[in-house]
Amino acid sequence: MSVLDNIRVLDISQGAAGPTAATILGDHGAKITKIEPQNGEWGRTLGPPFWHDGTAVAAVPMNRNKRSLALDLRRPDAQALVRDMIGKSDVLVESFRPGVMARFGLDYEAARQINPQLIYCSITAFGPSGPRRDEPGVDGIAQAIGGLMSITGVENGERVKVGVPVADMSAALQAVQGILLALLARGDIGRGQHVEVSLFDSLLALQMIPLSMYMHTGTVPTPKGSGAAYSTPNETYRTSDGAIMVAAYTPERWPKFCRTIGRPELVDDPRFATNSERLAHRSELRENIERATISDTTSSWLAKLQASDLMCAPVVEYDQLVMDPQIQANDMIIPLQHPKGVVKTVGIPIKLSETPGAVQGPAPLVGENSREILRENGHSDVEIDSLIRNGAVIDTAETLSTT
Repeated sequence: MSVLDNIRVLDISQGAAGPTAATILGDHGAKITKIEPQNGEWGRTLGPPFWHDGTAVAAVPMNRNKRSLALDLRRPDAQALVRDMIGKSDVLVESFRPGVMARFGLDYEAARQINPQLIYCSITAFGPSGPRRDEPGVDGIAQAIGGLMSITGVENGERVKVGVPVADMSAALQAVQGILLALLARGDIGRGQHVEVSLFDSLLALQMIPLSMYMHTGTVPTPKGSGAAYSTPNETYRTSDGAIMVAAYTPERWPKFCRTIGRPELVDDPRFATNSERLAHRSELRENIERATISDTTSSWLAKLQASDLMCAPVVEYDQLVMDPQIQANDMIIPLQHPKGVVKTVGIPIKLSETPGAVQGPAPLVGENSREILRENGHSDVEIDSLIRNGAVIDTAETLSTT
């Protein structure tokens, strides 16, 4: 048993944020129907690399746990199918620009007239109001205009994008929280509600610490490379064969760190006596620490620092990461069998003792489940055949079974 076993979700989102949010709900039991265009939603093109039939590898984990119904939402008969499904659903997730779902007759106001119990989640770039309401936006745009890019990179160097689509992923997590809160509230207030999340707002929430610091001091932050703006030593240092991350900034760890690297005199240096002084003299501190760390290997320093109960880690690349035994222990990479082959996907980070989640299945092909979904919603084969013939629906299950 999973906690969301009785929840039915319509995923009409595209890209990364919305599909990821729906997938997380599916990890915990929700039954997800992915409604997408007949050539697939644009998140399937996020490559290279690509999997079979041109689907981006990145889209596979973002769409596990789902079945695909491929519709042309510009057609009134396709819109009617979705309205019928809204009446039988608990949650709807969409990620179009404001106004697009209204053109389809599927916006929140229309949906709640059909099903007052529905939780309707809209994910946009900038939110439902304000001067940027109608502007398009993706992860990189949000990172730039949302301030995150201004504090990412090396000091006096190029501003860079975070290496993962952090605006998309943080918006997905905010959307899941909003949906779960609305499901809880539904039990008290007896109706659903509109959950609105934006990439822009999600990045602001993610930057709570540096934004709060700026608003208090008025000092505009700058990139610090691998270092933290609020503490040091708390960054990477070169070794003879790579680099090591060290977090030894607390009052009890700082002197222990100095002794471990063979530089006990740094403890009594007035430039480094407190965290505030160390931040003011960060470059000099870094030079002093690296004179020690560069003299030995990463593995040797790990052994010494861990023996002193100091927080440290190697800088790991993906080929090393996927072999980490901690990943195996946490079940964080799992294989999924698909008719087109085995795919590996990231596991479930939330571990529940009584109602654990489980990946329900791989990402579907475009329209792979159209016929079965429509049958479950009360449509006869004659009706479905007509919808397929007139172009409102496509179904790829028969093609899949013969390949």
